[in-house]
Amino acid sequence: MTRFARIASVRGVQERNGSAHAMPRQLDGPDEPDPLGPVEQQFIAERDRFYPATVSETGWPYIQHRGGPSGFLHVLDEHTAMCRNRSGTRSAD
Repeated sequence: MTRFARIASVRGVQERNGSAHAMPRQLDGPDEPDPLGPVEQQFIAERDRFYPATVSETGWPYIQHRGGPSGFLHVLDEHTAMCRNRSGTRSAD
């Protein structure tokens, strides 16, 4: 998460919203994502849906629903999950 908090536009939003004062202690940590442990990996593997979300540079959220049978979402490694391409979606997320 800290790699996103270091982006200039994100820092600007934090300044405008009054949350920038809380970030220095977060930014002092490593710039590596926390790995998914066995418990998190099992939890993900059992899901039958999830909601990937992003936020644009202008602050608008984009949220999608992805669903399928349990196991359609795969953990590839301790930092990567991927869902199967379902017929008709023409995508692999």
